Amino acid sequence: MGHNSFLVELGTEELPPMALKGLAQAFADGIVAGLTDAKLDVGKVEVFAAPRRMAVRIADLTVKQADQEETLFGPPAKIAYDADGNLTKAALGFASRAGIDASALLEAPESEGKNAGKLMIKRTIAGKNTVELLPEIVQHSLEKLPIPKRMRWGATRVEFVRPAQWLLMLFGDQVVNADLLELKSGNTSRGHRFHAPGDVVISSPEAYESTLRQAYVMANFAERSALIAEQVKAAGEKLGGEAVIDDDLLEEVTALNEWPVALAGSFDEEFLTVPAEALVSSMKEHQKYFHVMKDGQLLNHFITVANIESKDPQQVISGNEKVIRPRLADAKFFWDTDRKQSLASRFDKLENVVWVNQLGTIADKARRISNLGQKIATAMQADTSLVARAAQLCKNDLVSQMVFEFTDLQGLAGKYYAEHDGEPADVCAAMVEQYMPAFAGDELPATATGTAIALADRLDSLVGLFGIGQLPTGSKDPFALRRASLGVLRILVEKNIDLDLSELLDWAIDNQWSAELKAETKATLTEYLLDRFSAWYQDANIPAEVFMAVRALGVTKPLDIDRRVKAVHSFYQLESAQALAAANKRVSNILAKNGGDAVIAEVNATLLNEAAEQALAEQVAAKRDVVTPMIAAGDYQPALAELAGLRDVVDAFFDNVMVMADDDAVKNNRLALLKQLQGLFIAIADIALLNQG
Repeated sequence: MGHNSFLVELGTEELPPMALKGLAQAFADGIVAGLTDAKLDVGKVEVFAAPRRMAVRIADLTVKQADQEETLFGPPAKIAYDADGNLTKAALGFASRAGIDASALLEAPESEGKNAGKLMIKRTIAGKNTVELLPEIVQHSLEKLPIPKRMRWGATRVEFVRPAQWLLMLFGDQVVNADLLELKSGNTSRGHRFHAPGDVVISSPEAYESTLRQAYVMANFAERSALIAEQVKAAGEKLGGEAVIDDDLLEEVTALNEWPVALAGSFDEEFLTVPAEALVSSMKEHQKYFHVMKDGQLLNHFITVANIESKDPQQVISGNEKVIRPRLADAKFFWDTDRKQSLASRFDKLENVVWVNQLGTIADKARRISNLGQKIATAMQADTSLVARAAQLCKNDLVSQMVFEFTDLQGLAGKYYAEHDGEPADVCAAMVEQYMPAFAGDELPATATGTAIALADRLDSLVGLFGIGQLPTGSKDPFALRRASLGVLRILVEKNIDLDLSELLDWAIDNQWSAELKAETKATLTEYLLDRFSAWYQDANIPAEVFMAVRALGVTKPLDIDRRVKAVHSFYQLESAQALAAANKRVSNILAKNGGDAVIAEVNATLLNEAAEQALAEQVAAKRDVVTPMIAAGDYQPALAELAGLRDVVDAFFDNVMVMADDDAVKNNRLALLKQLQGLFIAIADIALLNQG
């Protein structure tokens, strides 16, 4: 059966830049899924995406579906004929639904299993030509695209992400006839909007890129991206610095240009008195410019990517310089104006900014952060006066002009204003550190002041929102409480802060709340926080049962939990782990059936009459002496490694000793010995839960 290559290109008005790459990939995935469902073989798949087009090219696509043999089963054969030997309604109905003559009806043999004895029809379904199937497959892929908001244009009822302009569909060198989005398919694409605005005939799928390149369109997204990065880098070097190429900005610029040409421009040096982040934000967000650094300092240059090969590039550069100037002038104005007032003087404005309905204003939140932060600082042996000052200032930049205009500068603007006001270094640092970690893998606060504020802020948000029932659900987490929870755990664990969640939540709940917090807030939130550990350990490839063995103890100190989990994970990899886990499970079951908590772990040596139980008692006592100080010091790993040595003596006990002896005194003494054995492990984790049997 033959193969051919297939090309589809949908031409539109300029597509949303940050969605372009994902849309094109989804378009291709949908087409491939449709072809696979139709049982067609697919070769290499290539995706193309440019501002006004999405295209997919598929090599070695089967030209026709294979014929398929199909077996249909109907009613039981015994009701196929009436008393006169004529076919019944049931049989005739089955034949007509299958579209065959009743004479072709068969009885299913024994080999058909549960269908044996039923009426059966075998028929061949002729495979369709791929060309006939393609329009519907492409249509279906377009309908399934992840488009949040579709638009209509002109007088049509058709909806798509942007008005559709042309449709190219080729199978080999033949046009695939289709009507999609009220467009009739053809073999023409369109060139660059300015350099080659007319129709461009594409002779075959293979000629797609080279033909478009002659019309000033580079259709391959990755190729354009690499070219832009290369041009921008070279332009930065020519300016004597290094261009900073942010991945998101590169993707956006790639999606905005069909024929990219990097050009360098400059701005007045006077603007360099403004914090570099504000200038960069202005250039990046509004103008899509790349900035240039030298020795850690911002240069008064920018690099823009034009979608045109201009005969007079200087004119294009001048135009860009004119456009950026008022933007930078705004940033300078905000910066100069904001500094005329101290950061501390802005606190009163926070009294009018609501944080969350029912939970008061941001000023209320800042006061609670101060109370909670100082308790945390005391527990960490940090300076409470610095924490109180940082809490009073940490949200004040939210009402500055700079942050109103450049929201991504919150915290950073506060730091600059605090420095300008001569606040202590740790207080200044805390303005930024309160938001750390902002994302997975982000740095943690470096100062004790910033750490206390970061913990207090997150715990306050968690307690307040859980307290009024605003819990995250599934994919909806509008207040980023999942991220806040992970931030709390990371700070406590990675900065070795030995604080208990139970105590922290008590402090956070016992604060100046304007609403009545739900009675179950602490319990629900504790479970939620501990659940976040599961995902953390999953990412670290630690089996779920390892964390469950620790969680079963009800420990709520994150640092302690983490040390135990790492110790149990290490133990889990020992050869003796499974045998000891199984033994602990057996011990747990025996104790549960025989008094459980009521069993007192006191062993009478004179009642130990079997060699195996004497050996176990001796070993348990010896190990207890060794591991007790280790456990007290939190050295769980060497303690578990030590306990792993009990394997043989435990196995020998269960092989040779009958726990449920007839003599009650002997039986109870053996139960007490098992209770002692269990106690050694349970001081670290419930390793019975590691048993995979």
